[in-house]
Amino acid sequence: MNFAIYGKTLSPEYLLYVQHIVDKLQDSGCGISVYEPFYEVLESQISFLQPPPFFNDSKGLFPDTDLLLSIGGDGTLLGTILLVKDSGIPVLGVNMGKLGFLSSVSKEEVLNGIDEILSGRYKLDQRSLLKVDTINNPFGDLNIALNDLMIFKRAPTSMITVQTWVNDEYLNSYWGDGLIISTPTGSTGYSMSCGGPIILPGSDNFVITPIATHNLTVRPMVIPDGSIIRIKVEGRDTRFIVGLDSRSCEFDFETEFIVRRAEFKIKLLQMENQNFFKTIRAKLNWGLDARN
Repeated sequence: MNFAIYGKTLSPEYLLYVQHIVDKLQDSGCGISVYEPFYEVLESQISFLQPPPFFNDSKGLFPDTDLLLSIGGDGTLLGTILLVKDSGIPVLGVNMGKLGFLSSVSKEEVLNGIDEILSGRYKLDQRSLLKVDTINNPFGDLNIALNDLMIFKRAPTSMITVQTWVNDEYLNSYWGDGLIISTPTGSTGYSMSCGGPIILPGSDNFVITPIATHNLTVRPMVIPDGSIIRIKVEGRDTRFIVGLDSRSCEFDFETEFIVRRAEFKIKLLQMENQNFFKTIRAKLNWGLDARN
């Protein structure tokens, strides 16, 4: 198998785990390519049998890649989406952080995980994405998100009004700090912290969740992800902030956004003994009761 390795930065105490991953793949006869900025972080501290080939973007990712290893936390894994795009290359998250909700294996389990992958004992979890379009989009062709689209006020002392239409039917004017449009994957992120529901990954839905709404009657709403959402923002300030996963840009109030489901899905690799319910119990303490 051919593995691509992606990461950003790592604390020194995690470098030994990366060396173990590289050694395991080399000993197993696997091909290895490395995200070049990550290799520059590792170069003086990780040894390869020979210098690996590099990639820097989605065009440079080798077409014979069977699996991309994302080494880091959830933010690192979100960055891989812009690399694999519609290539169909599965992503395995190796958690080097604290929560690692999207990661399939921990740093302590990764070597056993590689053995299982090489033996074919894994499953692929298809995750839907959202896509945002607007005139003069500064996100360019990186206008997709695995987790969510977030609209924030820029000024800390005033609210914004987010006017929202679904399939050209007026939904609501959300008055508060902003609005989140989340995929099922993102439903366990910022949307959940704002009171949104947890949605199973295979559900064909979006969640519209207000941020610190000033209307007591407004609650999160689940809609089919085949819907087309149109958004326009008003407020006292002249600009506001839009976030796509871990990226953000400022926009003028005249800007209108169209949000829809992306044309392709991302494959997240999962170990055979894992499922979504186990993950939320283990990492979110779902259903934890001190009496039991």
